[in-house]
Amino acid sequence: MAGGFLGKTLAAVSLSVALASVTVKSLGSCSVAACRNSLSSCRFHVNSNMMSGFNGTKENSHNKARTSPYPGSKVQRSQVPNDKVDWLVEWHDYNPVEYTAVSVLAGPQWADPQITESNFSPKFNEKDGQVERKSQNGLYEVKNGRPRNPAGRTGLVGRGLLGRWGPNHAADPIITRWKRDRSGNKITHPISGKNILQFVAIKRKDCGEWAIPGGMVDPGEKISATLKREFGEEALNSLQKSSAEKRELQEKLQKLFNQEHLVIYKGYVDDPRNTDNAWMETEAVNYHDETGEIMDNLTLEAGDDAGKVKWMDISDKLKLYASHAQFIKSVAEKRDAHWSKDSETGCPG
Repeated sequence: MAGGFLGKTLAAVSLSVALASVTVKSLGSCSVAACRNSLSSCRFHVNSNMMSGFNGTKENSHNKARTSPYPGSKVQRSQVPNDKVDWLVEWHDYNPVEYTAVSVLAGPQWADPQITESNFSPKFNEKDGQVERKSQNGLYEVKNGRPRNPAGRTGLVGRGLLGRWGPNHAADPIITRWKRDRSGNKITHPISGKNILQFVAIKRKDCGEWAIPGGMVDPGEKISATLKREFGEEALNSLQKSSAEKRELQEKLQKLFNQEHLVIYKGYVDDPRNTDNAWMETEAVNYHDETGEIMDNLTLEAGDDAGKVKWMDISDKLKLYASHAQFIKSVAEKRDAHWSKDSETGCPG
């Protein structure tokens, strides 16, 4: 890679599907503007050895971002072996496939123009008008005018299905309650002895996988507003309600979303839509209905991008989209709820 390190550590952040620790380094104390326009003067380095997750295997990190075919297409990524993921590893023969979906190239409101268009000058690593181009994990490198995925190579350049060059910000509301019997008593797991937690899950229309409700943060929108909006649209079908029904729904949702909550995760996520130049970041937040009374007054109804919606028991048997199982595991640990038959008490360091 062009340029050498000056050896100055920029920050230490939390990153990846596994919520593992990573190291962030820069070439020096360059300005955001300089970094934005530089080919190699500033570097955001994700140490792939540190992206191993709870199971400690490097093979399971940055995995979904290297899967083929690319979602919604027959496009095959160039294969990227585990030891070549890190941008710091020289790979002169790296020849990623170029792909941006037709739906993105059509120029919808939520998408950037092509990077080569003369009237498009994105301010990477900054708030660019109403568009947030800062990463929650710190500065990322911009090379040849294109932002580089901070987690490493994916075998595909362009934007794929993602609208923004660089970080594409989303919000995932994790709504939970205790599983109860007909008498209203909490149900405990017979082996772990811990109470069983449930969360609202949706079945995505695009891939058929079960997931946490959620979606993209609109330009200028606060995360808190996105969390409430996306839950209403996907789990309560708010878009199809009458004006009166929407007002009633909003009043009930206010009770849920105005209470204390837990921020479970903020940052980069391993997502099958990620490319070398565009990637997903999210803020996953847990809103817990302790008594169950709030959610008892709300009828789940799939809407928008969701094909189905239901309450799902939380355990290590869950198979969920992208990084969602890790987020749910973290919720179970923080709520001291059942996760697995041999789970330990408490949260990982």
